[in-house]
Amino acid sequence: MHNTELLSPWVRRFLLEYLVSERNLARNTQQSYRDALRQFLPFIARAAHRRIEQLCVEDISPSRTRAFLQDLEKTRGCGIATRNQRLAAIHSLARFIALYSPEHLEWSGQLQTIASKKVARPLIGYLEKDELDALLKAPDQRTPQGRRDYAVLLFLYNTGARADEVAQVRIGDLDLDLGAASSRDGSSVVLRGKGNKPRRCPLWQRTVDELRPLIDRRAATEHVFLNRRGQPLTRFGIHALVERYAAHVATALPSLAKKRVSPHTIRHTTATHLLRSGVDINTIRAWLGHVCLSTTNVYAEVDLEMKAKALAELLSNVVDEVS
Repeated sequence: MHNTELLSPWVRRFLLEYLVSERNLARNTQQSYRDALRQFLPFIARAAHRRIEQLCVEDISPSRTRAFLQDLEKTRGCGIATRNQRLAAIHSLARFIALYSPEHLEWSGQLQTIASKKVARPLIGYLEKDELDALLKAPDQRTPQGRRDYAVLLFLYNTGARADEVAQVRIGDLDLDLGAASSRDGSSVVLRGKGNKPRRCPLWQRTVDELRPLIDRRAATEHVFLNRRGQPLTRFGIHALVERYAAHVATALPSLAKKRVSPHTIRHTTATHLLRSGVDINTIRAWLGHVCLSTTNVYAEVDLEMKAKALAELLSNVVDEVS
């Protein structure tokens, strides 16, 4: 068996070199691909009656791959989105092997013929203005923790950042025009999105006013948002913070009780509100750090749906009045 036929060296290079150095994928994406292979490779080993370290590239056949995907859905109860994500990881591994081993081009091509399943795109969840305002008012700003929590919620809404991006922000990433009060409108923050790609996002004066006390007399290398123990707030902590206040507000605001509110919901809210206020779709794409405009176009479709519903209600009211 030639070295290029043994699977394990390819898997190692794929996970430790290709995804990290060449593709520069986000840590979460790297972990997702690793988890996919942790499920896939033992399944293939059982089907091929080999020990996992003895697997060769050709052991990953289209029929066994399809059986694995079916097992995900039938036995494990995974949804179509999870099934497609696992398949994407397998496709990526196959393309990588074929890139450096041309003799496996045909094998890779056969695996690429396994198509993703179409899944109905869920409606974008976002908050109406009164719901967002209620969420921002929830923290008790008379306490240090309440002021920190309010700053986190406002920062999420201002930037439309992902929870992981907010957790990574350091004081040096902020440009609050500390030395020029007259030029505060130029305040901004550098966020690092997927693939560690940086983007600059403007900060509202309201956000700047909340950030100043948090970073006062602290080093530029420190994280902006800290927990009660003085440690950097994690993305899990940010998720918990948002969910806690959403649950509190939902007791008094029935419409919010019907929604699942997370940092990503606030991200969708930012995009939807920007669109409603007349900001063009390309600016929103840059604001959110989307690579493809098609991703941002989802919000335009949501806005069209809202306008269509409003028009339908208006016509219904006119018909009722005529009747």
